[in-house]
Amino acid sequence: MLKTAYVLTGDRHAAEDLVQNALAKAFARWRRIDEPEPYLRRMIYNEFASGWRSRRRQAEVTVAEPPDRAGTRHLDSDTALRLLLRDALRALPPRQRAVLILRYFEDMSVEETAAILSCRAGTVASQASRGLAKLRELVPQLDWVEMEGRH
Repeated sequence: MLKTAYVLTGDRHAAEDLVQNALAKAFARWRRIDEPEPYLRRMIYNEFASGWRSRRRQAEVTVAEPPDRAGTRHLDSDTALRLLLRDALRALPPRQRAVLILRYFEDMSVEETAAILSCRAGTVASQASRGLAKLRELVPQLDWVEMEGRH
């Protein structure tokens, strides 16, 4: 669950908070929960997608100069692509990110994803389509990786 929460949030501490909050909320109902893992997983995705970490609650740190970032020239192409993909995932709206992670990271069907996010299968399909289109826009190299993998 922590690994999934990390992929959702992109931050270790935020992922730990997300899992901890889900466990704390489930604790009161623990004896009535038949299958704890799917129940907790659903809580994690719903908490993340609902925007419980609204921007107004996060302190913004301002600096005079942007922090230095390592260039991708010295990184191998796989590492550079993973970093680009990570940043692109962070740029997606929470609902699209949750759908993409459930569908492609967790390898769930459209129906399973819809059940976890409490929405229709059509919503999952449209959110996945929009999310993938945005990822392709943000990281055009993904199309090349896909094409190279077919050969």
